[in-house]
Amino acid sequence: KCCPRDFFLFMTKLPGVQAAGPGGGNEAWNAMAKTTHYAAASQGDPPAKAVSNGTSASSHRPPEDSMQLKKEISLLNGVCLIVGNMIGSGIFVSPKGVLMYSDSYGLSLVIWAVGGLFSVFGALCYAELGTTLAKSGGDYAYVLEVYGPLPAFLKLWVELLIIRPSSQYIVAYVFATYLLKPLFPTCLVPDQAAKLVACLCVLLLTAVNCYSVKAATRVQDAFAAAKLLALTLIIILGFVQLGRGDVVNLNPEHSFEGTNLEVGKIVLALYSGLFAYGGWNYLNFVTEEMINPYRNLPLAIIISLPIVTLVYVLTNLAYFTTLSVDEMLASEAVAVDFGNYHLGVMAWIIPVFVGLSCFGSVNGSLFTSSRLFFVGAREGHLPSLLSMIHPRLFTPLPSLIFTCIMTLLYAFSNDIFSVINFFSFFNWLCVGLAIIGMLWLRYKKPELERPIKVNLILPIFFILACVFLIVVSFWMTPVECAIGFTIILSGVPVYYIGVWWQNKPKWLLQLIYSTTALCQKLMEVVPQES
Repeated sequence: KCCPRDFFLFMTKLPGVQAAGPGGGNEAWNAMAKTTHYAAASQGDPPAKAVSNGTSASSHRPPEDSMQLKKEISLLNGVCLIVGNMIGSGIFVSPKGVLMYSDSYGLSLVIWAVGGLFSVFGALCYAELGTTLAKSGGDYAYVLEVYGPLPAFLKLWVELLIIRPSSQYIVAYVFATYLLKPLFPTCLVPDQAAKLVACLCVLLLTAVNCYSVKAATRVQDAFAAAKLLALTLIIILGFVQLGRGDVVNLNPEHSFEGTNLEVGKIVLALYSGLFAYGGWNYLNFVTEEMINPYRNLPLAIIISLPIVTLVYVLTNLAYFTTLSVDEMLASEAVAVDFGNYHLGVMAWIIPVFVGLSCFGSVNGSLFTSSRLFFVGAREGHLPSLLSMIHPRLFTPLPSLIFTCIMTLLYAFSNDIFSVINFFSFFNWLCVGLAIIGMLWLRYKKPELERPIKVNLILPIFFILACVFLIVVSFWMTPVECAIGFTIILSGVPVYYIGVWWQNKPKWLLQLIYSTTALCQKLMEVVPQES
């Protein structure tokens, strides 16, 4: 007699037992056997890593018939993924946070430029990290490599529970609001209608991502181009207004009038600008799926970051040619007011482009979030089912469905923004830890291949800036940050019960195996080959 676990492990060692395909017969049993073997590894033995320390499974193209996520993300796809995730609804709807604290056009433009330069520094550091440790998972993978499983799990815990699903739902909700606004021109869009359309948006994009990586990247490329087209239109209108000469506030002698030079105000203005630049590290979440990541990852960063910085600065300059400080601060949607002034009967173009921008952002976030959870499961920090892929579509179908469900749950929340405010410091904490880890790897593992190696001044400067931003967060919102820190620590008992505790009861292991096998057969997915 033997327990089901031993029997399944015995079955996986028989000749001819392979990963289940979409057919019937013994393949379903093979799927269950391989699933159980994989789950056993994630629960008991140390998880088998697809990428070993210091080396990369993505440094060469896997065989076409291997059961792995394929390398389908080109340089253009990488650029569009970064641009599409960085440019969301904020630059169209509420770019007034910087102006609110700087109180002048001149200082506001300076802060937008500084925020872009700061993001370039961080992205260059991530280019070195992404080519030194060519693993998908971004911050999570780097924290895991340097600091160990518990800090990495806490990072994954907060991303899974709060940050990724809530931000995806909010952007989908903004998309729904702009899509429905023409139907309710004289009143607010009904909340329930917006929620329904937001959920349909998430479901549709999840289906696209499940169907094909190529389809998802094409959607991302198209909507990134639409965002740039919309902002280019705004910039051209701004230059036309500049050519007319009626822009007294932008003359050098007037542009800095009313500037607030209080250190606290300038810091808050910079903080608002950096928030708009968020997303520059998203390509690092899909490194293993990039074609020639050693070349294309840093090149995509070098191309996309200057584009976004230039577009942001010129877009704000265009706004300033038309709208006064008071008009911008009072506006609920700056780009819409700008379009109403210049485009007349064609002003509807701007709300359409805002909606398209949000749609593309949701797609990019779903794409990268699913890879984060996929890598987390592969490392044994989430159920092994989430690390499986579809054998025909070569997409991480379970992790995409899981990301979709977590996002849809936020449709039942009435106060999402307050939840996000608890974690204003978390992003900079993780980025700072990752770049400290980069310096640690330089010291401890100098033998690792580094196709990109930035000047030491850049990571040191960026780390100090991250520390400063974290301190500012706790100084300005101590209660919210304390609540956020408590939520982070709530992941500690989850880690010890779910990951660290190896000798789980046999009945619990059997339940896990049975559930995993059932879900595997329903989704027709198999473990990725190491």
